[in-house]
Amino acid sequence: MPRKPTKTSNAPLTVKQATFDLLRAFGIRHVFGNPGSTELPFLSDWPDDIDYVLALQEASVIGMADGYAQATRNAGFVNLHSAAGVGNALGNIFTAHRNQTPLVITAGQQARSILPWQPFLFAERASEFPRPYVKFSVEPARAEDVPVAIARAYYVAMQPPCGPTFVSVPIDDWTKPAQAIEARDVTRELSPDPDAIKGLANALATSERPAFVVGPAVDRAQAVDLMVRLAEKTRASVWVSPFSARCSFPERHRQFAGFLHASPGQLSEALRPHDLVVVIGAPVFTFHVEGHAAIFDGATTLFQITDDAEAAAVTPVGTSIIATMKPALAALIEMTGETKRAVPKGRVLPTAPAAADPIPAAFLLHSLGLAMPGDAVLVEEAPSHRPAMQNFMPMAGADSFYTMASGGLGHSLPAAVGIAFGRPNVRTVCLVGDGSAMYSIQALWTAAQRRLPLTVIVINNQGYGAMRAFSQVMQVRDVPGLDMPGLDFVKIAEGMGCDAMRVTKSSELAGALKRALSYNGTSLVEVMVDSAVPVLYERKG
Repeated sequence: MPRKPTKTSNAPLTVKQATFDLLRAFGIRHVFGNPGSTELPFLSDWPDDIDYVLALQEASVIGMADGYAQATRNAGFVNLHSAAGVGNALGNIFTAHRNQTPLVITAGQQARSILPWQPFLFAERASEFPRPYVKFSVEPARAEDVPVAIARAYYVAMQPPCGPTFVSVPIDDWTKPAQAIEARDVTRELSPDPDAIKGLANALATSERPAFVVGPAVDRAQAVDLMVRLAEKTRASVWVSPFSARCSFPERHRQFAGFLHASPGQLSEALRPHDLVVVIGAPVFTFHVEGHAAIFDGATTLFQITDDAEAAAVTPVGTSIIATMKPALAALIEMTGETKRAVPKGRVLPTAPAAADPIPAAFLLHSLGLAMPGDAVLVEEAPSHRPAMQNFMPMAGADSFYTMASGGLGHSLPAAVGIAFGRPNVRTVCLVGDGSAMYSIQALWTAAQRRLPLTVIVINNQGYGAMRAFSQVMQVRDVPGLDMPGLDFVKIAEGMGCDAMRVTKSSELAGALKRALSYNGTSLVEVMVDSAVPVLYERKG
């Protein structure tokens, strides 16, 4: 059995012991990692009260820590292997940055005494490597400064807007003497300017057709109930911001209007009927394709509430109020009077899709939505099927949905593993495309080893469906590298210790989903769907 670090009365406190004491004080009970030689002194004599979670590749390490941090709302602690490990992890570090997930990332470094000679497995200018996608990055000047650096990294990671931080630690630092660091209380709520909130309340009072555009910061802040109260009091329509990585409003609510496209033209057209648009917990706006954004032409009054000063700085028009979500929404509810506006009509859900063979993706998604337990969590990375998912799988609201905000693949499968660690008493469902799954497929091994309550649904259309769609939007032809025939996810999953099955007919789907969603452990269902090219954006001209 691993032993807890011990300190005799005559021996000085070490950097490692001071660090573990900090982790305990911060409530960190899991360390996600993939070990290497430059981390061995940190990993030796591992304590019993902190769980080391092994992932088989560094991108999966970051994804798991990201999901765990989002599920628990405490920073995920990560240990990577020097420059090579950080390089492998960088794509998901970028995603954690865009997700605004609090992470404290540590990485090994070669011994200080041989750094001048560019030794094997060293990191040159280590603190610069993950920038600009970390909020704070340092290689401490002295070994005894490591615990102070880790404490600072934690406080910075947890301060809104949250995000990853990075500390490079030379191999010989962990056993050096250090001073104990006492964990501190640091407040994280930012109250809004009262005059600015009053101005927004007045704008809501005089508006004839207001709309709220909600983003992921609302759910991150546990403020969905406040958002619902505000929407109902003001009788405003509620839209979801483009590429929102969380569900910040119940999608069956009668005032829920739908999802905004990342096309400037389509977004502007959707919001055109509204004379006031208030963006809460999101940028104004995240676009993906070119086009004229008529929303910025001046006919619509724009407000923004954000905890991200940078997002406020790049907003092109309107008034930005910098605050965290709970105090801002509470103040706005208090200052907003009752209205005689009629309750706006919400979106109308489409009729249920029909069964067919080959299986339509929409039929799979509708069937999954019906089969999932009411308290289940959905983690999604199937970009080409997201519009159909939004139509046929309405999310319940707070803590019900997660995806990646970056557009980079390889996040959501390991993130689902991390969320299952953080919320072990509910079923986590990972909905992932065949192309996306292959970026971090090794995350299945960790889930199987830990018997996590995880169901993975692989939508296999034998190719990169989103790229097929974009080739049509951009009117380009003969694009190579979009087809992926021959992948067998059942054999891959079984090889990693998971329960697995394949579905090829609609008649088999309900039974397979029921079995996988009740399986005691991790189960994967590979669903062979038709290869119809989805519509992501309307093509103009």
